[in-house]
Order: sequence, then structure tokens, then C-alpha cells
Amino acid sequence: METAQIEQILQDALKLDEVIVKGDGSHYEVIAVSEIFDGMSRVKKQQTIYAPLMEHIASNAIHALSIKAFTPDEWARNKKLMSLS
Repeated sequence: METAQIEQILQDALKLDEVIVKGDGSHYEVIAVSEIFDGMSRVKKQQTIYAPLMEHIASNAIHALSIKAFTPDEWARNKKLMSLS
């Protein structure tokens, strides 16, 4: 499965502000940014990302998925901290 396909599935389902997918084969990392994550627990954020991808996980097109989900404010802070290190 191509990273662009995963990005499109997530964008269509969740209307994210930003989505970045890295990986190859069947192991991927997703960074998702949206206000929908505001107030959600880490588990709920992951469930929200997993939901539109479940058929691809079930078919083993996606075997491993690392998820980082942020609100726009959290993402801005995270990017600032990464640039400082």
C-alpha cells in the first residue's frame, strides 16, 4: 500500500488539517493534525485514526501502524520543540 493512499483515506474520512504518512511495505507512521483531537485521550485519538484503515489492517496491507495525533496547537508546539533540538 502506498503512503499517498493512506493519506487520502484518512483525509477523506477525517478532514484533517495535515496528515503525514511515512513508511514502506506494511509498516507505517502516521502524523495527523486536526481540531477533532481536542480533548481526546491518546487511545481515542488512535482509535479515530485506526477506524478508516481497519479493512486494510485486516487484509494485512497495513501490518504495523505508529500514530501521533495532535491538535493544531499541539503540533505547532511539537514542531517548535523539534527545531530547538
